[in-house]
Amino acid sequence: MSSVATKPKKPAPVTNPLFDRIRVILESAHASVARTVNTTQVLANWLIGREIVEEEQQGKKRADYGRKLLADLSDRLGRNFGRGYSVDNLEAFRQFYLEYPRLISGTVSRNFSLPAISETVSRKSSGSESADSWQPGLLNPNLSWSHYRSLLRVTRREARAFYEIEAINNAWSVRELTRQIGSLLFDRLAKSRDKKGLLRLALQGHEVVQPIDVLKDPMVMEFLCLPESTRLVESKLEQALISNLQTFLLELGKGFAFVSRQERITVDGDHFYIDLVFYHAILKCYVLIDLKVGKLTHGDLGQIQFYVNYYDRERRTEGDNPTLGLILCPDKNDAVVKYTLGEQLKRNIFTSRYQLYLPTEEELQQELRRELRFLAPQHSPAKKAVKKKGIKKK
Repeated sequence: MSSVATKPKKPAPVTNPLFDRIRVILESAHASVARTVNTTQVLANWLIGREIVEEEQQGKKRADYGRKLLADLSDRLGRNFGRGYSVDNLEAFRQFYLEYPRLISGTVSRNFSLPAISETVSRKSSGSESADSWQPGLLNPNLSWSHYRSLLRVTRREARAFYEIEAINNAWSVRELTRQIGSLLFDRLAKSRDKKGLLRLALQGHEVVQPIDVLKDPMVMEFLCLPESTRLVESKLEQALISNLQTFLLELGKGFAFVSRQERITVDGDHFYIDLVFYHAILKCYVLIDLKVGKLTHGDLGQIQFYVNYYDRERRTEGDNPTLGLILCPDKNDAVVKYTLGEQLKRNIFTSRYQLYLPTEEELQQELRRELRFLAPQHSPAKKAVKKKGIKKK
């Protein structure tokens, strides 16, 4: 009998507890150094902005004086410290100080150039104190100067505070923060909230307490890079979402976990397929998403209701809350949704438009005004406020 030579198994890697502990220390140190560098730059820019503002306030408020001051300063700083001190950048430092006057707690003396970071960053920022000790407008080491540059483009204070909180809580990169600002995330979340809800957004960020809190309408999915076309099919849209799942989860918002795609359910021998299934870790429930490439019909609403009912009876387990259904479509008739779903619309069935490009601010505002007109009763104060003021532009 001939023997068959077997390939020797590779020895399992030997763990080294000492190496692992030192690796954690070094990785933590590198992250700390990066945060320190970023925070030092933020502090320096804020202090430069303060010097410019206080110089301008010495009885010299003429516009031509301000322009000449920045031009001369830019020239001298450039010759001594290199690039990075253009007139535009100096103007940004000036605006930074004016928009964030409370960035550093207490009064920083002008007798020295840069305060110690330990004196300016609260212990909460490094995770040693309760979340109540930090508020929007105060220095946070998790925000770089590039983050603050993006935040400065948001002129409404309540919206800026919201983006500041969300950037910290979700560890947004500068690119993601810029995208969320550009897609008017604050306005998309704010449109279904009352005055107290708006205040909570500005003070606490996006909190998910009830099903309506997860809804964004419209949902912006420009990251799919799909052209708007009448020939777009649902399978291609679904595949694009799966291929960009990480970005799609960011757009959906906090709490979503992907479960499956094209999940088959069988009823009396007939097979049906749910496009996308997620589980929401905060709401403790399944979220079923049905994708549509055409205008929403009452038949589509009946179908998602069927899926939700099936999941509640056959898949929901102890500890799960009632299943939610969400239809994503490029267009919908709000009256059809209202009369088909009735009170169900407020409980667990939702519809949201999606857009395959990043719209302009004006286009999004028009969309939000239209939605507010539909949501507000005919003679309610909210309705009158929308007609009188509209939605303020950034």
